[in-house]
Amino acid sequence: MYLDGLNGRQKEAVLATRGPVSVLAGAGSGKTRVLTTRIYHLIREGTPPEKILAVTFTNKAAREMRERVRKMLGAEPQAPRPSELQAPGFQLPFIATFHGLGRELLESYGTAIGVPRFFSIWDRDDSEKAIAAALKALDVDTKELSPRAVLGRISKAKGAGMTASEFREKNGRASFGARIVSEAWASYEQALKKEKALDFDDLIALPVRLLEEHADVRAKAQERWNYMLIDEYQDTSVLQSRLVNVLVAKHRNVFACGDIDQCIYTWRQATIENLLNFEKDYPDAKTIVLEHNYRSTKTIVDSANAVIEKNVNRKEKRSSTDNPEGKKILIHVAPNAEAEARFVAGALLARIREGEEPESMAVLFRTNFQSRGLEEALLRTGVPYRILGTRYFDRKEVKDMLAWVRLCLEPSRETDKIRAAQAPSRGIGKVTLAKLAAGQRAELRAGEKAKVEAFEAVVAELARAAETASPSEFVRLVVEKSGLEKALSEGSEEDKERLENIRELGTLASRHDALPGKEGIAAFLAEAALASDQDEMDRNEK
Repeated sequence: MYLDGLNGRQKEAVLATRGPVSVLAGAGSGKTRVLTTRIYHLIREGTPPEKILAVTFTNKAAREMRERVRKMLGAEPQAPRPSELQAPGFQLPFIATFHGLGRELLESYGTAIGVPRFFSIWDRDDSEKAIAAALKALDVDTKELSPRAVLGRISKAKGAGMTASEFREKNGRASFGARIVSEAWASYEQALKKEKALDFDDLIALPVRLLEEHADVRAKAQERWNYMLIDEYQDTSVLQSRLVNVLVAKHRNVFACGDIDQCIYTWRQATIENLLNFEKDYPDAKTIVLEHNYRSTKTIVDSANAVIEKNVNRKEKRSSTDNPEGKKILIHVAPNAEAEARFVAGALLARIREGEEPESMAVLFRTNFQSRGLEEALLRTGVPYRILGTRYFDRKEVKDMLAWVRLCLEPSRETDKIRAAQAPSRGIGKVTLAKLAAGQRAELRAGEKAKVEAFEAVVAELARAAETASPSEFVRLVVEKSGLEKALSEGSEEDKERLENIRELGTLASRHDALPGKEGIAAFLAEAALASDQDEMDRNEK
């Protein structure tokens, strides 16, 4: 029986299917099991899978939740067999990150506010380059006002639900910096529109605007999902909470699960007030507290309780466990960073010699610059390690490849055209590309024109292929036709490693092969754009 093994409060959370429910879940209390079992229970009770929406915070967590639900559905005789789960007639619940949900809403209904069907998603690097160009046009010294700082102010304003025009109206006559941000933002929005692109903040802000301002779209979205489950609700922003509230307003079957004693995304404007005030938003809400910790030793649980209970802004929750006492917690005070790194490396080495596997240990540090000293100490002691932080999707060759794919999906994107034309080098310089962008093709010399036409012919050929090819087939075709395969295979060992990196994109793309042509390619691009640092756990090995 699927409820076997759940404790009393976990069962209560699974079975409380009507109306708003908040679950205050401590660390290691089995909340992921509760979420997936609740989804399964809803389906067993007759809710069509496609009527269930679940939101979590990383793509990796969303994939794992989908797989757990898939396995649970295939485990019961009366449920669809695993082979049938792939059939066109069977749908899983929609399980995604908030940004993935925003992308789905905009792809489905975004034309109501002028969002193109196949939009691209800019990462922070793309956005900073566009802001830098805007500042240059405004004759602003980027040493005095950096693109990152300007983008930060824009992001914060978007996160508060503010548009560029609203920001200008509020800050246009304020300080010099605010006026520059206002003008740069206007140019930035023009660049996004020209490239048929959105940034990450748009994926939350625009769906909220879409649903709040368009009653017809709101009605469709509210009818689409009867149940909504949210993981890590304490890490939602005010705008994300507004998105939740508008989506569940009709059926009010909202299940918010979170830990009242942790909120790690305040730098992304997350606020724990969303969870604290859940009963104010939903006065009829049922609150369930999961306090039993299945993961940690008693020493860790007791120590955590002693720290947490000093928080003022919280609801009562005290974790307990039946696990053994475990090892004592050691606090080491080092005189400097180098000594601290030596101590950490030595402690790890000692545990490895005692039989611990390196994969079972982790070192957390507060800021990136601290990694240098730790790496040096680990290298000196011979402790194997991997650094998490340099994302696979931030590698140059991967960004080059994605630019090619985006360009073939929408050949009018100038930013992608500039990047693809130089990856690999084919004798088309930035001056030539600038002439093309300015409509000065007639001014190109014969040799330049021939190179441009050859490049455009490749893009056109691939654009035609995008109409019918599966995403994985299309990625392999782009690797070949773009010239990247030939250029990298004939290069150094590092180049051959880069080639393997871009070929790996075909594996990612194959997840979307069930979708036809451009739709599948767009889904692949969206997954690549939305991939987060937490999704890189198996990469960057040293």
